[in-house]
Amino acid sequence: MTGMRFRRFLAAIGAIAATSGCHTVDDNRIAVSPVKIAFQTQSQWELYGVSGALDTRRFIKQERLPANFPYTSLTYTGLGGVLLAGDIHGNPIAYDLACPVERSASIRIIVDTEANNAYCPKCGSVYDIFTNYGHPLSGKAAQEGYGLQRYIVAGGMQGEYMTVSR
Repeated sequence: MTGMRFRRFLAAIGAIAATSGCHTVDDNRIAVSPVKIAFQTQSQWELYGVSGALDTRRFIKQERLPANFPYTSLTYTGLGGVLLAGDIHGNPIAYDLACPVERSASIRIIVDTEANNAYCPKCGSVYDIFTNYGHPLSGKAAQEGYGLQRYIVAGGMQGEYMTVSR
């Protein structure tokens, strides 16, 4: 390559790199709210948790969902509630139910079991909750790069079988 062609080549690569940059997802848009859901035993997890791939469960303490879950004064369910889901491999993952576009405790995402995703009934944004960890698929959330707020699901630290926490 001649000097001039090489410089043009480098300029073209630079232009491509500058315009294609990394697309990031902001999954911390909703207000910081405490989250702690403790499953005291394996049988409690089997009753109220997720049993495998594509299974979901909603936890909203204020509405006592799921019914009969043993909520305590130390249980917190985030801003809009917690969506506990089994990803495509059956591993548990958790999200806040509040839509990151709307940022309101009362506007919650809904799971579409036929499409295997979740959507916001107000703004229409669609999220991948089973394979791509709450990333937006369409709607204003995809345009703005707003993903669902994720929470930690792990073995219990203080004798619990499993916990969901922030």
